[in-house]
Amino acid sequence: MALNPFENAQSQLKKAAKVVNLEDSILEKMLNPVRLHEADLEIEMDDGETKIFKAFRSQHNDSCGPTKGGIRFHPNVSVEEVKALSMWMTWKCSVVGLPLGGGKGGIICNPKEMSQRELEKLSRAYIRAFYEHLGPTKDIPAPDVYTNAQIMSWMLDEYEKLVGEKAPGMITGKPLVLGGSKARNYATAQGGVHCVQELAKKLKWKPKKITVAIQGYGNAGSFMAKILHGLDYKIIAVSDSKGGIKKMSGLDPVAVEEYKKENGSVAGFEGSEAISNEEILELTVDLLVPAALENVITAENADRIQAKAVVELANGPTIPEADEILFKNGVVVVPDILANAGGVTVSYFEQVQNAYNHYWEEEEVLQKLKKTMIPAFTAVWENKEKYQVDMRTAAYTVAVERVAEAMKWRGV
Repeated sequence: MALNPFENAQSQLKKAAKVVNLEDSILEKMLNPVRLHEADLEIEMDDGETKIFKAFRSQHNDSCGPTKGGIRFHPNVSVEEVKALSMWMTWKCSVVGLPLGGGKGGIICNPKEMSQRELEKLSRAYIRAFYEHLGPTKDIPAPDVYTNAQIMSWMLDEYEKLVGEKAPGMITGKPLVLGGSKARNYATAQGGVHCVQELAKKLKWKPKKITVAIQGYGNAGSFMAKILHGLDYKIIAVSDSKGGIKKMSGLDPVAVEEYKKENGSVAGFEGSEAISNEEILELTVDLLVPAALENVITAENADRIQAKAVVELANGPTIPEADEILFKNGVVVVPDILANAGGVTVSYFEQVQNAYNHYWEEEEVLQKLKKTMIPAFTAVWENKEKYQVDMRTAAYTVAVERVAEAMKWRGV
């Protein structure tokens, strides 16, 4: 049976709610999005045929501020997935202390089979369907799976045409020339690296001796590999959707990235051993980084995870039953809502810069990111010790209490 990401998200919330004795009335409101928008987008394809694409936008909770979250173009997008991702965005924004709530959007499509012209039409149609519910003070989209700066630019342009004014802060992940932020392209990985470094201090790790396996070699995974490699961590395995590679003496992430650009996959990289996406999760390493899709660590394989720690760059890679197994086995899991919050943090910085119409240098962005991530990690670690729970539950307790406080002040 397919795993339901929304039920997983609700289960994680309920677990944290018990730990902090959250009032039932507040929990009840947190369990579902405040708003869910759906639309059928009608597009004329290049061959003249008209196709209809199902689109969604979920706004989970806006007590702390406007909702914020990506839009993904993927064949497996579903209403349950979008609702789950919007809930995770609420906790992600809250755990790092951003004045934002959680949103998420998606279109059921296969962008790999579409031309640029068709993708532009689809992007603009999405904004036409939902623009009244979007904006710098309502809900701010961003890139996600198979969406990028070009798609954000088309969406921004369509929104500004519809509202009749410039509003760069209505969407993030834009190119620099349209008001994007420096460091945004590797912010998710950089935030994850701060978590790894703080974890290394807690576990008394010495970087030169630490072995790392990364499942997923897209933007986040490849940047994570390059930054950690530069800090003397040994990357021994990486994978992408077409396969994986292992080299016990260590891989050069830049050479692997160049190879992938030329060959479309990391598979077959010279001097490496072939490994599957399932096998990479079960390698004997110090650090495992799932940086691909959700639900890859399950009740079936959790007992076979050999890593000492897992840092989740992907959204929702570990199901709740697996969390319990990993905790029992002494595997420390730095959860997605903390580990990959660098992306939304710099997206928030992009909004702030748009509102100011004044832009920061890369060094300043990175400094502010560090000042956000390290206290967030510390707060989660302290709650882990205080409540004697796993780090995901601890991260939820930090996030949920902040959102609950905002809801109480509003009189909900």
